[in-house]
Amino acid sequence: CAAAEPNVSYQELKDLKKANVLHIDVRERWEIDRFGKIPESINIPLGELMEALKMDPTEFKEQYNQKMPSKSDPVVFSCLAGTRSKQALGFAMSLGFS
Repeated sequence: CAAAEPNVSYQELKDLKKANVLHIDVRERWEIDRFGKIPESINIPLGELMEALKMDPTEFKEQYNQKMPSKSDPVVFSCLAGTRSKQALGFAMSLGFS
C-alpha cells in the first residue's frame, strides 16, 4: 500500500486484482447498498479500519470473511472520491504496513 504512485486507474486495479491484491473498500455500508459493491473487494468502513487492521487474524477472518493481510501484503484502498482511501493508506502505514 506504499507504492510510489498511490493512485491507480480502473484498469490498473483490474490488473492488480489478477495478482491477488487485497482490495479494501472504505466506503460506508449504506454507500455499498446504494452504489454497489466492487467485485472481489471487502468493505471495511474507514471508521472501522484502524481497529480491523489491529485484529487477531482469526477475528478478522470471522468479521470480514477474508484472510487478514500481513504488513507486507499488497493492499489497495478505494472509496467514492479518493479522500478516505488516502486516509486509509495513512492509517495502514502508521500501523506498519508497507
